[in-house]
Amino acid sequence: MAHSVAEEIVRGSVAAGRGAVLSASEIRALLRTEPPLLEHYIDLETQLQPNGFDLTLEQVARLVGAGRIDFSNAERMLAEAVPLQFENEWLFLEPGAYKVRFHELIHLPRDIIALGAPRTSLLRSGVTVETGFWDAGFEGISEALLVVFNTAGCNLKRKARLLQLVFLKLSEPASSGYRGVYAAEQRGKA
Repeated sequence: MAHSVAEEIVRGSVAAGRGAVLSASEIRALLRTEPPLLEHYIDLETQLQPNGFDLTLEQVARLVGAGRIDFSNAERMLAEAVPLQFENEWLFLEPGAYKVRFHELIHLPRDIIALGAPRTSLLRSGVTVETGFWDAGFEGISEALLVVFNTAGCNLKRKARLLQLVFLKLSEPASSGYRGVYAAEQRGKA
């Protein structure tokens, strides 16, 4: 049975078990594969965590319209969003909901998924990031929902570390990779 490069890297390690979280050394090894687990990161030593990787802020957009969500996605319409402009690399956000785009390009093998959680410094400032799951086989640049609960607002600098991704090894590779409607957009083509 043939194994992917990613499977060979984590074979014999804890992640070779079923459903294990990848360690920093396993993430580092996957950064050397083709394609790498992540591209366009700013500083490996700062962003690599003991069991995850910090994603950084590229763009913030204010939500200005209502979305429509249905079962089949035939009538889906995403909420309109207007990008905000940084001033001297900083952006002040009033309380509310915003769409954020991260800087890093992700390439998940078919045997790894990712989960994201806000960095605790963000939470301690009254701000959070809400995400979905990163499916096995996902490739692209991710977006998430940033919510400012702090009534005084929040200042964010471009490239601030907002979210930690944790990578989980699946018990077996997915039969197919991510094929969602956002595939082209998430590769930076939309």
